Amino acid sequence: MLIDKHWIAQLPIKNIKFVTPVSGGFMNAAYCLQTDDHQKYFMKMQPGKGKRFFQYEVDGLKLVSQAATVPKLVTYGQVGSDGYLILKWQKFMKFDQGNQYELGKMVAKMHQIHAKRFGFNYGFHLGDIPKDNHWQTSWSTFYVKQRLDPSVKYLKQHGGWSDFRERHYRKMRQAFIDYYADPKNKVIPSLLHGDLWSGNCEFTTDGKPMLIDPNVIFGDRELDLSLTKMPSSYGNFNAEFYRGYNNVYPSKPGFEHRMWWYQFNYVLNDAITFNNVGKKSGIDQLLAKF
Repeated sequence: MLIDKHWIAQLPIKNIKFVTPVSGGFMNAAYCLQTDDHQKYFMKMQPGKGKRFFQYEVDGLKLVSQAATVPKLVTYGQVGSDGYLILKWQKFMKFDQGNQYELGKMVAKMHQIHAKRFGFNYGFHLGDIPKDNHWQTSWSTFYVKQRLDPSVKYLKQHGGWSDFRERHYRKMRQAFIDYYADPKNKVIPSLLHGDLWSGNCEFTTDGKPMLIDPNVIFGDRELDLSLTKMPSSYGNFNAEFYRGYNNVYPSKPGFEHRMWWYQFNYVLNDAITFNNVGKKSGIDQLLAKF
């Protein structure tokens, strides 16, 4: 969406001289704003969904900032029906040039922020995939009924399901429920970033890590970590990341066997978001493990 001078004039930042479209993800339009005194800002804009579209991200940034460096929030609001979020402009280096050991430590410290239940104070229903976050005392109930089942239902309704997928999903679903029914596999609710791929882990020009674009809930920290183990389109997290993480908050033995049912969540999300439900989606490959 193109924004005009009248739209820009309604922002709380004054004397904006240059507005330049920049990369900002696939969900939002994004711009660099520069004032006549050379101050620069990063703005995300979502047409037609108002201020509340960015409320979830703002609350997530505030929570994550208790343990991690995040972008500095300037303001958020709406012009007409269009929502916007404005952050201080930040320069970044390439992901593989940053200090991944420190990134691992930062993520671990975030995961050490705990709650008594699983979920969040409210859901997010304005994106491609609505998030039901109401609180649960059972992790398996939250993950299965408020994450996996709704996504599977969506694919069934849109021609993205098959007998093979149904049969193997039922096996995976029951294996997940049975595993976490055992008291020795108890999960402590951790603050999760919610979308911890390399594109949301930046490094400032001095190599220090920063977490951006959170999609927070309180849940099993292995849900975050499983995304870091996915193929290079998601990852490129190296051994230093995991060394840093485990030096602060050691992961539990057997994670490499549990990450499949968590990676399945992200594959479902991508299938829905990008309408990629065929064999190349990764759905069948993960389900075949069960």
